[in-house]
Amino acid sequence: MLISESAFVQPINRELLAARERAAGALAAAGARLERIRLPKMRLAGEAYLAALSDAGNASVAQMLEEAGAERLTVRSALRRGGPHTVPLKALALLEQANRLQPPRRVSKAIDWGRAYAREIAETIGDGVLLHPPLANVAPRHGRTNGRLYVSQPMAVFNLAAVPVTQVPLGLGSRGLPLGVQVAAAPGRDHVSIAVAMELERVFGGWVPPSAH
Repeated sequence: MLISESAFVQPINRELLAARERAAGALAAAGARLERIRLPKMRLAGEAYLAALSDAGNASVAQMLEEAGAERLTVRSALRRGGPHTVPLKALALLEQANRLQPPRRVSKAIDWGRAYAREIAETIGDGVLLHPPLANVAPRHGRTNGRLYVSQPMAVFNLAAVPVTQVPLGLGSRGLPLGVQVAAAPGRDHVSIAVAMELERVFGGWVPPSAH
């Protein structure tokens, strides 16, 4: 079992790191062999992730909003204060638009880098699993974003790498908000990720509703 000690531009919350350590300790007690690794390239994956989304031909955020019957989201409306859209949605739309304006050669280069890194992630995990916090921070207030969107988040990196991931709840933090850890396995080894998640659920009791405060 691998434990990532990657250095993010945005430090990961201590409570999430402590929860991940508790999970690792529980698996070690069950007989797992632990190995700590560094994945410094994770911080560079943001551009490759956005390029991959664009290359896949997915509808833009603005298009999806229009199809859902919501107010049209433009660059001008995203920069304007107020409106029906949340700050995270506006920021995502602006990032997406900026990526679509990139020169094709740069986009192609980012996609190639992402594919190479996906292979590297899969090879690193091998026949084991990798434990990593899902985000850099615990749950945000309603309508707010979880950190800075221009910083690569772990869940986006594993999505880019196309590896199976199971999110495991690990109780509540000091503010009564959920904590958890991602269990990533190599492609085609979903059953391994799920088996590890089930053991952690057995030890920690699974989902706990957030407290009233």
